[in-house]
Amino acid sequence: MEDVEALQEQVLQEVREADSLDALERVRVSALGKKGRITGLMKQLGGLDPEERKAAGQRLNAAKQAVQEAIDARKGELAERELRERLARERVDVSLPPRPDPVGHIHPISRTIEEMIAIFGEMGFRAAEGPHIEDDFHNFSALNIPPEHPARQEHDTFYVRATDAQGERKVLRTHTSPVQVRAMQAEGPPLRIIVPGRTFRSDDDATHSPMFHQMEGLVVDRATTMSHLKGTLVAFCKAFFGVEELPARFRPSYFPFTEPSAEMDIGCSKRDGQLRIGGGEDWLEVLGCGMVHPRVLENCGVDSGEYQGFAFGLGIERMAMLKYGIPDLRPFFDSDLRWLRHYGFAPTDLPSPVRGL
Repeated sequence: MEDVEALQEQVLQEVREADSLDALERVRVSALGKKGRITGLMKQLGGLDPEERKAAGQRLNAAKQAVQEAIDARKGELAERELRERLARERVDVSLPPRPDPVGHIHPISRTIEEMIAIFGEMGFRAAEGPHIEDDFHNFSALNIPPEHPARQEHDTFYVRATDAQGERKVLRTHTSPVQVRAMQAEGPPLRIIVPGRTFRSDDDATHSPMFHQMEGLVVDRATTMSHLKGTLVAFCKAFFGVEELPARFRPSYFPFTEPSAEMDIGCSKRDGQLRIGGGEDWLEVLGCGMVHPRVLENCGVDSGEYQGFAFGLGIERMAMLKYGIPDLRPFFDSDLRWLRHYGFAPTDLPSPVRGL
């Protein structure tokens, strides 16, 4: 029993020198385990006189408590150190890498839409929106495209499980014309709107995509004529392409929802594989247009004997490709940052009806 203090100091030194949780556990077992050194001394207390047992017991309990406290403190230190080492060793960077540019870029489609809104906004048009999932009436029937009409062949594409009030399946809108129908039903004439937005058809090649964007326009008033249609579209194309002397022509065509109908061409040059808008001996088709069919007006609750109007529609991707020299439609939707850095625009350089182009 005379060596209790020396044993205590020896065990405390072993605790301080333990460099791992396993080593510390071996020290604890050798001192406080069933066959440990301090435990062995505790078992010898029964063979001492009462007075000696009391004094020796106090010394052994104090030694046992000091060793246990030292072990607990050292265990906390070693556990924290091992945790830091494990975190450093098993570290995984789950954050996204920094963007290569300090600022983002505006997509050419977004830029083109804002340019068109700014140009038509100066002419008194306002932008209108509508749902992407349409019923048969708004997408087809109201626009003079009944179920047996041949024009349905290229429009009968992406149907969904949802049905309308008549139990017919709804369809992803194949053009933005349904918004024109909704505007005439909800507001009535006079109307002067443009409708930019997504449309959906089952086309997929270098010049077509299953999802694409259209810009349509509608003017309905008492004195609207074909001359208003031509003047509006010629002024738009001059402003959009930045060509003041821009030749234009209107060729007879056919659309179920307009009568008469026309395709608009603008003058261009295609020499040496390069396209130049304005002048030249070639023509380039840019949009379709026409006077709103009287049947469409009547289907939308507008008196065709009192009102008439004109409508037009163009592909936003196509206009962007022509203006900015983009050769293929498919990269528009590839989410390639390299492509966007090349063809994109600065966020601070976005046109608007207030700032203009």
